[in-house]
Amino acid sequence: MSKIFNRYKIIYVGIACIILTFTGCKTPSLVQKTENTTVPASYNTSQDTVNSALVKWKDYFTDPNLAGLIDEALKNNQELNITLQEIEIAKSEVRTRKGEYLPFIGLRGSAGFDKVGRYTNIGASEATTDIKPDTETPEPLQDYMIGAYANWEIDIWNKLHNAKKAAVSRYLSTIEGRNFAITNLISEISNSYYELLALDNQLDIVQKNIDIQNNALEVVKLQKEATRVTELAVKRFEAQVLNTKSLQYGIQQRIIETENRINFLVGRFPQRVERSSTTFNDLVPNIIHSGVPSQLLENRPDVKQAELELAAAKLDIKVAKARFYPSLGISAGIGYQAFNPSYLIKPQSLLYSLAGDLAAPLINRNAIKATYYAANAKQIQAVYNYERTILNAYIEVANQLAKIDNMEKTYNLKFKQVEALNESIDISNSLFRSARADYMEVLLTQRDALESKFDLIETKMQQMSAMVNIYRALGGGWN
Repeated sequence: MSKIFNRYKIIYVGIACIILTFTGCKTPSLVQKTENTTVPASYNTSQDTVNSALVKWKDYFTDPNLAGLIDEALKNNQELNITLQEIEIAKSEVRTRKGEYLPFIGLRGSAGFDKVGRYTNIGASEATTDIKPDTETPEPLQDYMIGAYANWEIDIWNKLHNAKKAAVSRYLSTIEGRNFAITNLISEISNSYYELLALDNQLDIVQKNIDIQNNALEVVKLQKEATRVTELAVKRFEAQVLNTKSLQYGIQQRIIETENRINFLVGRFPQRVERSSTTFNDLVPNIIHSGVPSQLLENRPDVKQAELELAAAKLDIKVAKARFYPSLGISAGIGYQAFNPSYLIKPQSLLYSLAGDLAAPLINRNAIKATYYAANAKQIQAVYNYERTILNAYIEVANQLAKIDNMEKTYNLKFKQVEALNESIDISNSLFRSARADYMEVLLTQRDALESKFDLIETKMQQMSAMVNIYRALGGGWN
């Protein structure tokens, strides 16, 4: 199995290097490309084993409100608690498998009576046999017994030991599954939290634009009174104000839905989500340390889970194969048996037995063959799942590294666009007052400025989302 794992690790480390080479992940301010991996520009390339996934999530997500939400979710999230019970189920399976290759010892007691026909071999024998001189066999004949018994299957083919090892591997895989669930939970809460901050910022922008447009509307009304513009201009400005006001209700609805999505993840009923009052555009994504590609095999819980499932599948084949071979069992018993309870403690009532049996399937082994073929198919399935998980891990990292770089460049350009359009609003208003610009130019400028501010916030949200997703893609979030 170790040879299989090493082979796949070498293959996928090579794939990862190719992906990271040709995806254009060049981020001057956040990450820096090296020959083997991607590391932060501010970090020494000789120390390229640093990985952001090794940072504890409390040190990575420093917003105290976000940290509080994550803490609460790790305690109350229902899906995570369901996963914890799956771990307990797997732990019980380990105990079951471990107990199967140990001797089964138990106590047994019985009481009863028996009346046989006089003209049977047993009845005729009892009628002519005295228990002791001048004492006939009682009729009906009572029977009392107390003793201990043991059964033990000798694990000569390691069938039971391999079954226990497979159960252990699956138990460990459920732990990795829990870690993966924690990683996804932290990522989902963080993304929703940053989306909530973005919506707050959009709502603030809309409310400020409503004030600006109301002022412009008042100016147009005054100009109409001065017969400098017509009623058409007033109605167009009024329609613009009404349209912008309608936007705030849509944003408020999205805020409620995002808050309740967070409340669901945290495991509580709908309520207001406490959040930072910091201006969303002032948030700066963390510097990303992606580490070397092979660290994905060490950090990603889903990769480790797939590896453990593959190990368990291989052991299942050994267990299924051992069913074709003979099984050796030993049974023993010791106790007391008598027809009268007062005789139970006498040495003459002692009985014991010891037997061994060897059994092997000979004819009609279809059920065993079917189990063996199914185990082989499940192992191949586990190999494909392992390959897919590793490939998906590297692609996620490559995509998020590229996204960090592209979103940073996009944000810088959007920021300049917003500045230019803000200046154009003042210019268009001045030109309109001096009758050197048409009112449609003012309206279009205001609309373009509002859209550009929304785009800027959306870009910032995607930046923060990429920061969260790269942390998850690198395997962080549960430590």
